Amino acid sequence: MANRFSRLACTLALLPLFSSAPLWAKTYVYVSNADSGSVSRYQLDNQSGALTLLGDTLAAKKIMPLAVSPDKKRLYGAVRSKPWSIISWRIDKQTGELHQLAITPVSASYPYIATDRSGHYLLAASYDSDIVTSQPINPQGVVSGLESGRYHTGPHAHSVIADYSNHALYVGNLGADRVLQLELHDNGAITPIGKGYVQAEANSGPRHSAISPDNRFVYNLTEMGGSITQYRRLPDGALQKLASWPNAVAAQYHLQPGRERPANYSDPTPRIWAADIKITPDGRYLYASERTSSTVSGYRVDKQSGKLQLIGSWPVEKQPRGMAVDDSGKWLLVSGEKSAVVGSYAIDPQSGKLTRAAQAPCGKDANWVSVVSY
Repeated sequence: MANRFSRLACTLALLPLFSSAPLWAKTYVYVSNADSGSVSRYQLDNQSGALTLLGDTLAAKKIMPLAVSPDKKRLYGAVRSKPWSIISWRIDKQTGELHQLAITPVSASYPYIATDRSGHYLLAASYDSDIVTSQPINPQGVVSGLESGRYHTGPHAHSVIADYSNHALYVGNLGADRVLQLELHDNGAITPIGKGYVQAEANSGPRHSAISPDNRFVYNLTEMGGSITQYRRLPDGALQKLASWPNAVAAQYHLQPGRERPANYSDPTPRIWAADIKITPDGRYLYASERTSSTVSGYRVDKQSGKLQLIGSWPVEKQPRGMAVDDSGKWLLVSGEKSAVVGSYAIDPQSGKLTRAAQAPCGKDANWVSVVSY
């Protein structure tokens, strides 16, 4: 009898360990390879950071931005070669495999896509066509070919994200040196909030943005300046500039101010060329990538003020284009446009410092990274 109770007590003691999310969760990483025309899929080991390549899904030449639906059932990819299109996939949560649902023709080349917070609309920004659009997603998870909203942005819209209330959109408008503030209506229409924008520093090139999990702040990374600007969200969704931090590695790598890079760009001068910005799910740490130096810089985020404190900068994959933080906030995944591998980096929970954990092979011109955990 005593042995039976001893075994029962041992089993009950171990039960929380076996049922805990980190042991049982499956995390898949998806990386689009523009030149290979494929999406590589991996399984991330939540304990060690190891990446296991599960396979490649053929898509189309210049498959680039990816977006995961809020319910984690669908993955969307934008094809930037003609004919421009959006591919809708169903994610098999048991294997991570992608099953194509549809290929939807679209009217522009989109370097950035995202879903709204409800998963009812696909949001897209077009650098070449100077627009931001919303397109309905049907109950089967397929993107419609119709536009429910279209907003003319000025030159070179480079990103679009929705705030957590799902009423405001923020757009990095690289060519106009502006961050746009727009309203997303329930029917998908897009209209300006106030005058429609906040002005950034001249020739800085606002690119990608991240929003704090408490919905109070927006952080925008500029491509040519490499700076990060913090904006406060006002009650109506408008933005108010609070502070700005210079590029963390420009002095160390002797980088000159960046320039816009058209298709025929050629310049031997090392210049700032920032790419992506991500914030951890708990809002404690923020990371930004810089392509010329092939580095990622990390910042500690003050809980009250939202201000940033530089932690450090680390070498990563060559010419890092895309990054993602997993749902646990333990791992940063980084791709490089000129790297043959994608890397995983452990985020120190106390300091936010990065330590390289693992790598796995990827296709040519790897750029976008998306992570899904179950």
